[in-house]
Amino acid sequence: MADLRSIAESFVALGPSGVAVCDRLKCLTPADEEMLRLVGAHLGSLAAKDLKTRCRDGLEHSTDTWAARKRELTAQSSSRWAGAITKATHDQWALARRGQAAHVQSLEAGITTIRHRLSLPVGERGNKRAPGGYRSGYEWFYKTRRLRVLEDRLGQVRADTEAGRVHVVRGGRRLLGTRHNLEQAQLTKNEWHERWEASRWFLQADGESGKRFGNETIRITPEGEVSIKLPAPLTESSNAKHGRYVLAAKVRFAHRGQEWADRVEANRAVAYRIHYDVQRERWYLTASWHHPVTRTVPMATALTRGVIGVDTNADHLAAWCLDTHGNPIGRPRRFSYDLSGTAQHRDAQVRHALTRLLHWAKSCGVKAIAVEDLDFSAEKTREKHGRKRRFRQLVSRMPTGRLRARLTSMADATGIAIIAVDPAYTSKWGAQHWQRPMATDRRKTTRHDAASIAIGRRAQGHPIRRRTTPPRAHRSDVHGHRIVQADRRAPGREGPRPRIPGPRTRSVSPDAERTRATRTSKTVRDVRSDREWVQDSLLLTD
Repeated sequence: MADLRSIAESFVALGPSGVAVCDRLKCLTPADEEMLRLVGAHLGSLAAKDLKTRCRDGLEHSTDTWAARKRELTAQSSSRWAGAITKATHDQWALARRGQAAHVQSLEAGITTIRHRLSLPVGERGNKRAPGGYRSGYEWFYKTRRLRVLEDRLGQVRADTEAGRVHVVRGGRRLLGTRHNLEQAQLTKNEWHERWEASRWFLQADGESGKRFGNETIRITPEGEVSIKLPAPLTESSNAKHGRYVLAAKVRFAHRGQEWADRVEANRAVAYRIHYDVQRERWYLTASWHHPVTRTVPMATALTRGVIGVDTNADHLAAWCLDTHGNPIGRPRRFSYDLSGTAQHRDAQVRHALTRLLHWAKSCGVKAIAVEDLDFSAEKTREKHGRKRRFRQLVSRMPTGRLRARLTSMADATGIAIIAVDPAYTSKWGAQHWQRPMATDRRKTTRHDAASIAIGRRAQGHPIRRRTTPPRAHRSDVHGHRIVQADRRAPGREGPRPRIPGPRTRSVSPDAERTRATRTSKTVRDVRSDREWVQDSLLLTD
């Protein structure tokens, strides 16, 4: 039997550390839209130049170079706009470096897998731990060429990492590639150019506590009035004091509006971002702020009323409610979602499924939801699964990161704790111990439903197996109860069995006496005597 990998301890996930709300800028005048375009284009050009300078500095970046860049930007905009641009530049450069490190790990994993399979004879079978050899000589030859390509690519990425060189595109690399496939994207050149320019605009500013309404660059009053600090070359177009431009649109946040108003009135920091949706031809404003991370409740406190185990799949969430002893209650639930279409549609589908899950959890009265701590970053590699294209596509479609972030933030608002569970063997052991016992004539238990039970029991600290074997030396309650689900304080655990009337034999049913008294006899003897029957000797004579 192969050794099982160690299973990590379950833990209560931390709550969100920030909030973001969005509202549409309605009733903008043509002059307002023109001013937003001018400010966004001007600041966007400054942000592009600053990013180029930061990438050229590479690992030689220091506080002195940062200060020099900020002074140069201040002369062309303002000190606050310069601080916002340099901060966004540093965040984008750091994100590119993290992506570069992840790319190196992916290339190293692919090279290791190919080298292992090339070292094996052609056609050798693999196992669950490691893949076998390639199926044919043609595939073996093709993978040797693939190995050289990955090694060259890894050398280039490592050289860029050591030199501090990153490759970034303001506006998005995907949108840049769409320029060469306009027919497939069903776009004209002018439509693509409009999207490209809008994606490169810069209209965002971080807040600062202690300043008026929490932000001096993009200021929003509690009544919803929006004003922008214009850059130095555009101050002549201001319509308010101190080089500010007041928009005709009013902002009103429907979600967390009172929380935002309390921060603004208290002059606490709030960051704002204005962006333009080219397809809808609408302007939007997003407000975001940080708040202290919610302290996680103890595991025992979260599990006082049971738990809901959730198994994540590519198209649905399989959930089952468990009591405090790990016993499934009621029927399993399934919350489906469709991850096809645009990113907005996929995100809406996930939010809708999680909303239904949280509403069901509140109706059940539980205070915790157990989910798998999934991470498929190592499972999506092309070289690990080879020909299993459908499996790789299935794994890639599972919204593990988005679902985990959404569920944590949404559950924090409802007071429900999220327990992260090690996903090792939950599907396999759940199907082995729970799929058939939980199936009925009218309900078919799926493998995913059984996995949700396994996830919930692991969060509670119970073994996934339904029953434990009694001790061989003394099969009684001396060493503990035989059934894991029953607690020692459960009423009736030590009580005697109920009295069942009738004979205590397996061949006769408990109500045999009543059946005999009421049924009609089919034999010559219609009355059966309880006395012992003795053969009459006269019947044996001639």
